[in-house]
Amino acid sequence: MSAQVFKLRTFRPLADIVERVRGEERFAFLDSSMPGAQGRYSILGLFPYLVIEHGRGGCLVDGVAVEGDFLDVVKKRLGPCDGARDPRLPLTGGAIGYLGYDFGRESCGVPTRHDPVAATPEASMVFYDLLLIEDVRSRALFCCCQGRTMTAAHALTWAQDLVDSCPPAPHPARRRSLAPCSSDFTRAGYGDALARLVDHLRAGDAYVVNMAQRLRLETSESPYAIYRYLRTHNPAPFSAYLRAPGLDVCCSSMERFMEIRSGHVVTRPIKGTRPRGGTPDEDRANREELARSEKDHSELLMVVDLERNDLSIVCEPGSVGTDPDFAIETYPSVFHLVATVEGTLRKDRCAVDAVRAAFPTGSITGAPKVRAMQIIDELERAPRGLYTGSIGYFSDTGDCDFNVVIRTIVREGGETSLGVGGGITVESDFDFEYDETMQKARALREAASVDRGSVGEYNRGQNE
Repeated sequence: MSAQVFKLRTFRPLADIVERVRGEERFAFLDSSMPGAQGRYSILGLFPYLVIEHGRGGCLVDGVAVEGDFLDVVKKRLGPCDGARDPRLPLTGGAIGYLGYDFGRESCGVPTRHDPVAATPEASMVFYDLLLIEDVRSRALFCCCQGRTMTAAHALTWAQDLVDSCPPAPHPARRRSLAPCSSDFTRAGYGDALARLVDHLRAGDAYVVNMAQRLRLETSESPYAIYRYLRTHNPAPFSAYLRAPGLDVCCSSMERFMEIRSGHVVTRPIKGTRPRGGTPDEDRANREELARSEKDHSELLMVVDLERNDLSIVCEPGSVGTDPDFAIETYPSVFHLVATVEGTLRKDRCAVDAVRAAFPTGSITGAPKVRAMQIIDELERAPRGLYTGSIGYFSDTGDCDFNVVIRTIVREGGETSLGVGGGITVESDFDFEYDETMQKARALREAASVDRGSVGEYNRGQNE
């Protein structure tokens, strides 16, 4: 069924509209809160008519167990993906959702010693009847309706009335405190785990491994208030706010896992982080330090080689390549070293096949991928869940766009948590790596805090 597409007569940022629908039991907001070269469209999915999930009981469609692999079921429901594209929009229909890291680990045949933190599905893709899409550059708003739960005429009237009656969303003031947190590692314990990891590296088990810790937050803030703060004070091009029964996800990601447009495949791994400075001179020094870092460049190069190999499985022979010059990108709280890997999708492969071949991305596992994930499970103290997975969409025309779930707060099973980590090589300094993880957590902890005083050192008593 082809979607009916309408351009709304008035414009309102989708962030304002989310303020009005945030009480819905299930919706998805893919948010280009930092528009630019990598972020152009924001997408709001409402009125779900089909939910496909993967959990411990296998694949479920609308809560009913079905035979088959999760991604195969999604692929079948998407159909042949040969419809006409609307040149104004990234999609007019399809499935929006997430793939958790543990779904990817399981798909790669790597067992785990950890019990799940909550009963949240490891992967979920949802077909929404109504999509509101904001073109951030042209400040235009579109309504796309599948006609599953309402007529197109009703959808247009509903959407236009919602936009016309929607006041501007409030902008939260900058906070001066960090939410208390506790980690599943002490500083010393993290250092011990890194030492064991380096033993694996010296033995030749892997070249680089991404090591993470899980932080549990003490916060009275609602998930939506946390997200609203993040998009205001820590915007990122691949942000998202997902809501489902028992789950809220507040994501402020700057990393694209995979985009496919008309067969052109792009992935953009990130390796290497430095904090923004407190003065222009300090800011410039931190950026230059990252630019000179042989450790970070070599780490990113190893991940690029891994992702080139992953894409070669589904791309035309000889089409996979990378820009030899890595870029340094600037964000409100950090600098990142970024690479671009591209290829041309084979005619007999689709976006689901490409995601399956490359997920989870090598930037958050290490290389080689399977052995790195085995070491991760051995050394980390909790399952990753959604952290280092991916949020995005598969369109019904064969395209897709997914982020990497980093800089993300998740509330599930009554617990609010986040994951932070970094790539480890034999050259890694353990204190530096631990401090880098806490730097990555800083903006998230600020978003989850209440204004109780000045921002100081992260809670040493709880983490050392």
